[in-house]
Amino acid sequence: MPEFTVRRLGPGDAAALAWVARDETDFTGEEPTPPLTDADARAYLGDPHVWHWHAEDAAGRPVGFLMAYVHRNRHGGARHVMFEEIGVRESWRRRGVGRALVAALHDRMRREGIALVWVLADNGGAQAFYEATGYAVTDRQGVMLEREV
Repeated sequence: MPEFTVRRLGPGDAAALAWVARDETDFTGEEPTPPLTDADARAYLGDPHVWHWHAEDAAGRPVGFLMAYVHRNRHGGARHVMFEEIGVRESWRRRGVGRALVAALHDRMRREGIALVWVLADNGGAQAFYEATGYAVTDRQGVMLEREV
C-alpha cells in the first residue's frame, strides 16, 4: 500500500485548504497565510477552471499539494494550463509526492484534451524539479509584474 494517495479536492474540502495555509512554511518555505473563508474556499474548489490536488498520508493529512488553472486561448489551441504552485512537506520530500502530483495534473490534461502546460520557476531547485518531470526552459522569457487595485 502506498504511503500516500493523491486526490483532487472539491467544494467540501475547505478544511484541507486551511490546513495547508496554516502549515505553509512546511510546504513552501513561505510564511503562513490566512485561509480562505468557507464560502471563498467552496467557490475556489468548485470552479471548473481551478484544479487542486492534495497528496495525503494514511490518516488523510495533506503532505503535498498542486494547483493549476485552465485558461482559454484566443488563438492556437483552445485551452492551456498554468501550473501555478506545488508544495510538499519538508519531511515528505524525495519520496515521490511531487512527481505523483505532477502525474495527476498531466493525466487530467490528457483526459481533457489539453496539450500545453507551463510553469514559472523562481529558484534553481524548482527549475531542476520541473526539468526532471519533463519541462523545458523556453525562449519566451518575461518579467512578472503585479499591481494591487
